[in-house]
Amino acid sequence: MQSLESLTREAQGLAGATEHSITWHGKGLSANEAEVARQLQICNACRYCEGFCAVFPAMARRLQVDSKADLNYLANLCHNCGACLHACQYAPPHEFAVNVPQAMAKVRLETYTDFAWPAALGSLYKNNGLTLSFATAFGLALFLVLTLLATGKLIHEPLAGNFYAVFPHNTLALMFGAVFGFAVLALGIGVRRFWKEITPGAASAIAISETAHNVLRLKYLDGGHGQGCNDEDDRFTLRRRRFHHLTFYGFMLCFAATSVATFYHYVLGLQAPYAYTSLPVLLGTVGGIGLLIGPAGLLWLNLQRSPLHGDAAQKPMDRAFIGLLFVVSLTGLALLVWRDTQFMALWLAIHLGVVMALFLTLPYGKFAHGIYRTAALLKWSIEKRQPNNLALGGD
Repeated sequence: MQSLESLTREAQGLAGATEHSITWHGKGLSANEAEVARQLQICNACRYCEGFCAVFPAMARRLQVDSKADLNYLANLCHNCGACLHACQYAPPHEFAVNVPQAMAKVRLETYTDFAWPAALGSLYKNNGLTLSFATAFGLALFLVLTLLATGKLIHEPLAGNFYAVFPHNTLALMFGAVFGFAVLALGIGVRRFWKEITPGAASAIAISETAHNVLRLKYLDGGHGQGCNDEDDRFTLRRRRFHHLTFYGFMLCFAATSVATFYHYVLGLQAPYAYTSLPVLLGTVGGIGLLIGPAGLLWLNLQRSPLHGDAAQKPMDRAFIGLLFVVSLTGLALLVWRDTQFMALWLAIHLGVVMALFLTLPYGKFAHGIYRTAALLKWSIEKRQPNNLALGGD
């Protein structure tokens, strides 16, 4: 077997690749994809990190990771926990400069851009902070103007918490339903394209169940040993996993609150406003608190993480999405508190404006990482149950 230095010699030559594309073994790759291929060639010779997460055993099933499909798959399988970076003897400042989490993060952004639908909107990922700012400004202006047109003023006589005295229910359902439906369609088409490229094979019930388990537990944010991620140094901590859990389940509880309220309205004929002790309000309150603590914690971690973790160019997208989730929750809870006062219409306009911004940017921002990562995890659950002949050329 070739030595690690020998295996790396060819890969090192790729570090000076052009900005746009190069050829690796006759296959056109972007500069970022080529860098991941270079680093994984070193990793495949070393294999010290094979037990850390799903990326390394998936990599080890391939003699070389040299196709766009494999690189996109492995990049989206990476959870950026940082364990491999802090364990690697070839990490910077070593001349091999192996930094798998950072290299993977850059390819993930290319994945979202390449598979975006409509394709022309894929560039929004690369300028997501600005995109989100414009979407928020648009959403706020839209609903402030609509509120003024509906009520004549933003400060009014108390309306007993009746949001629909400002906006009819069907109007809101049509507006947000159309935008959310487009977001689901755009994300669905994008991840379907990704799914077809990585050719995962048939999904069994066991593979689907395992994937759901791994997603709901955020399994691969445990650093491969249950101690968690490396945030700013070599210490392991579960903070990132816990803040992700609060964010994820807070979002799901808020979604459940909206779904239950929709069921109440259309099926049971129960009209809002609902009592503070009702199921929609309780679900929304608990979810809203989770969406305050989780994003606040993730923003704190993001601000102090080592610059070696992740892609610095994506920090505006990461922080903008985290901040928007926080503001959505904050304005929602404020609306609940002041819904029986003369400020209800003002808070309603602000809350609906930031929610509209969230919906408008869902397919072209950080939210997409959860969808693509779930698809990559499902492929891994399918793949590891297949005969391991990928690395043997199918012989």
